[in-house]
Amino acid sequence: MDTPGIDQLPLDQQQLVHSVSSRLQTEFAGTFGPETIERFVVDSLAQLVPTAKITSFLPVLAERFARERLRALGKVDGSLPSTTTGVLFLCVHNAGRSQMAAGWLRHMAGDRVTVYSGGSEPTSEINPSAVEAMAEVGIDITAEFPKPWTDEVVQAADVVITMGCGDACPLYPGKRYEDWELDDPAGKDVAAVRPVRDEIRRRVEDLMASLDLPTT
Repeated sequence: MDTPGIDQLPLDQQQLVHSVSSRLQTEFAGTFGPETIERFVVDSLAQLVPTAKITSFLPVLAERFARERLRALGKVDGSLPSTTTGVLFLCVHNAGRSQMAAGWLRHMAGDRVTVYSGGSEPTSEINPSAVEAMAEVGIDITAEFPKPWTDEVVQAADVVITMGCGDACPLYPGKRYEDWELDDPAGKDVAAVRPVRDEIRRRVEDLMASLDLPTT
């Protein structure tokens, strides 16, 4: 992780880092030191800033991103052991296919699975047609946000599902990989996204069956 130093950030971002790091230090006390937490917060912020449309959301998103990554790191290094299967959905923009898949799996599996998603070239916002299509089946993905995949999240995942990211998708030994060929919903209206949504549901149900997780 090639992370910029906090003193290289603009003053407002330095204040953001201090605030977020303080909250996460309370949450991860006894697991990670202040330096590790601050490094992850700085790096998470640095990866979200380039595509941020509304900078006022950055504190919340950077905190959520850093928290997810620290929990993944804890699973990998054993400091936060977990017996829950981790599933990572990857596509190019982390705005459509991977977000719908993550939404379906969270909806049907609940806390029986740890769900991650990421993109090789994350965009600035979730595809509005994907949001609308998922809302039609009672699943709200409006709180999600596009983000890049990171090493610790890939390592924490037991199953990695790729969707069109090709050679840009990470390959780690010991993981179960599946490649789902799905139409890219980018730029399409909700009518065109519905079949993709429904195909993703079918594939998620098959995935759950292979993991011995009955649908609810």
